[in-house]
Amino acid sequence: MSRYILAIDQGTTSTRCMIFDHDSSPRAMAQLEHTQIFPQPGWVEHDPLEIWQRTQAVVASALAQAQLSRTDIAAIGITNQRETTVVWNRHTGTPYANAIVWQDMRTDTLCRELGGSVGADRFRAQTGLPLATYFSGPKLRWLLDNVPGLRAAAHNGDALFGTIDTFLIWHLTGGSQGGIHVTDVTNAGRTMLMNLHTLQWDADILAAMEIPAQMLPSIRSSSEVYGTAVGILAGVPVAAALGDQHAAMVGQACVHPGNVKNTYGTGCFMLLNTGNTIVPSTHGLLTTVAYQFGNQPPVYALEGSIAIAGALVQWLRDNLGIIERSSDVEALAASVPDSGGVVVVPAFSGLFAPHWRSDARGVIVGLTRFATKAHIARAALEAVAWQTREVLDAMEQDSGVPIALLKVDGGMTANGLLMQIQSDVVDVPVIRPVISETTALGAIYAAGIAVGFWRDLAEVQSKWREDTRWTPRMDATQRTRDYARWQKAVDRTLNWIED
Repeated sequence: MSRYILAIDQGTTSTRCMIFDHDSSPRAMAQLEHTQIFPQPGWVEHDPLEIWQRTQAVVASALAQAQLSRTDIAAIGITNQRETTVVWNRHTGTPYANAIVWQDMRTDTLCRELGGSVGADRFRAQTGLPLATYFSGPKLRWLLDNVPGLRAAAHNGDALFGTIDTFLIWHLTGGSQGGIHVTDVTNAGRTMLMNLHTLQWDADILAAMEIPAQMLPSIRSSSEVYGTAVGILAGVPVAAALGDQHAAMVGQACVHPGNVKNTYGTGCFMLLNTGNTIVPSTHGLLTTVAYQFGNQPPVYALEGSIAIAGALVQWLRDNLGIIERSSDVEALAASVPDSGGVVVVPAFSGLFAPHWRSDARGVIVGLTRFATKAHIARAALEAVAWQTREVLDAMEQDSGVPIALLKVDGGMTANGLLMQIQSDVVDVPVIRPVISETTALGAIYAAGIAVGFWRDLAEVQSKWREDTRWTPRMDATQRTRDYARWQKAVDRTLNWIED
């Protein structure tokens, strides 16, 4: 019997392969970054073929590291950056253009045009989403309008569309030689083209966005065998796909209504499990599919999406040069007792939840001659925490359920100072699990359940273990005062971009 499950975790800045055993212990991990392409202000792209090459490389590296072969692998699970949009030729596998990344803002004007007299909520009842630059549908429409020959190729059946999960599954299962063209409900739900109620592409929205249905993948559940791999993993079932935040929800064992998790990666994403109930948001959150396993009813969630979290630390490192390594930010920020009155609002891609303001841009306010790079570093960590506080408040208002604790995961949770600040500003305990990279864990659980490696989600839940807990220390008066200062700084970001 094959003893391991392999996860491909394709993120915004890197691609990772992790191999886990039946006890959910990681056996191997390989990771490679890929190029971030910024052709114009507000535009963000990736090279899809570079991502596919990196994927093959990290799979080979992880297998070699663990001294395993394809016969040792029971299934492959995929988790991926969501909303990033790829179009490629079904006969050659060649992309028609670079992938447009979820952070990209070029569709701002198009989104306003699509909203028409109704505005941003035109498709919210069907999709749970506001019209925003974040989602894949407008990105695809932009490509169809601006890439020469693409619309004709799409109508002829030669051009395929997919988010990164779809692109990788197609290549893993044979590419132009019979590759499977599918996506799962969590990724389809982030295109703004899928109807939340039917879990199918919505014909009215496709018509409104002028998107040919024949270029879209088939929508499947998050946990089932889509096909078998070729190449180095030949014969291994490709058995799961989940957007990264949905995978983290499964990996955090947030499988009951009321469970909530927050993932700290390039952006920051909080999801609240609402069970089999679709809960519309009136406070700036997204209604989304949390996951669907096989033929079981879908589970839904409320989500608060924050565009910039870990990317802010990368900006301090790469653009400002005030730290050499991302991990240096904790020591620098801890060298001062507070931010010295400095507030950073990283609206680099506008503001996502709960504001949804594409006209916003980042600010640093409260500067005096007293301020140093250490104060800016601390203000950057506080920015991540305050953005999360805004989302948590909206989540409690939409759900009517007070949040008693916050499960956290992702690379930034290694920063103990950030986690303490987070607990202070949300005023609830913050809990990190033993395995903090839960996106890969969720992918292997979904794949393993699909092939019988694990029994069900109850068995998965029994494997979750707490590692570290942070409890609030901040005085309530200070919390209120600092939150008001944060909200004042957010106001300063608005209306910066004018048509």
